[in-house]
Formats: sequence, structure tokens, C-alpha cells
Amino acid sequence: MDPAVKDIVGRMGRGAPASPESIELFLKSGGIKTPDDYLEFLRFSNGAVGTVGNDQHVILWPVETLLERNRAYQVVEYAPGIFLFGSNGGGEAYGFDTRSSMSIIQVPFVGMDLGEVEFLAPSFTDFLMALERGIHG
Repeated sequence: MDPAVKDIVGRMGRGAPASPESIELFLKSGGIKTPDDYLEFLRFSNGAVGTVGNDQHVILWPVETLLERNRAYQVVEYAPGIFLFGSNGGGEAYGFDTRSSMSIIQVPFVGMDLGEVEFLAPSFTDFLMALERGIHG
């Protein structure tokens, strides 16, 4: 895992690492090819909550809640091809665009549809580093 990402996550409020069993269950049940840098994050911190950069609040969900939250938000119905992994604590969700090369996107919780998807970064690592630099959306 990139040392800068470890530092960002550590300052956010790092959780305990996800168990190998939880990650394996998610990978078998999720039906998506999760990017390696995201799996590295889960092995380092099973979710995280805090401020990144000067003022960007971020909530990264624990692995055990990913599938249920995507079902609860009806992501498949409203934004097929998107898989959510967190939010800004307000009206925007963060996720992977499984229709592309798993780039990181944001989409509003209310009014969620593919027309509202906004590209943020090409990878999970780049996403966190961009938020740290104050680049958002």
C-alpha cells in the first residue's frame, strides 16, 4: 500500500484490518473484480471515517456492510454498473464504475442514476490522494 495512503487513512480514523474471511466472503458474494489497491486498503483498515485534506469528510464503509448498503440504496436498479464503497457523509456516494476500468466516481444518493455519475479518479489510491490535495469532482 502506498505510504501516502497509509498516512491519509491513519489521520482519518483507521479501523482494524478486515479479516481475511470477511474479504474472501465479499469477493465470492460481490460479483465484482475489486481493484488491488482497494483490497490493500481493507487489509490495512476495514473502513475509515474522517476528514481528508482541509475539509473533505469521507466515510469508507467496512467490507461487511458493502453488499447490504448497495442493496439498500438499490444501486443496481438506479445506477447499474456502479458499486458504492462510501460517501462524503452528505448527499454524495463514492463508488467504482464497473462499466469502465473500475475508476472512482461519485453519484448523488437522491436522484441516483447513470446520468448523474461524475468521474473522480482512475484508482482508489488516486481518489484518496486527490481528496488530500483538495481536488474534488
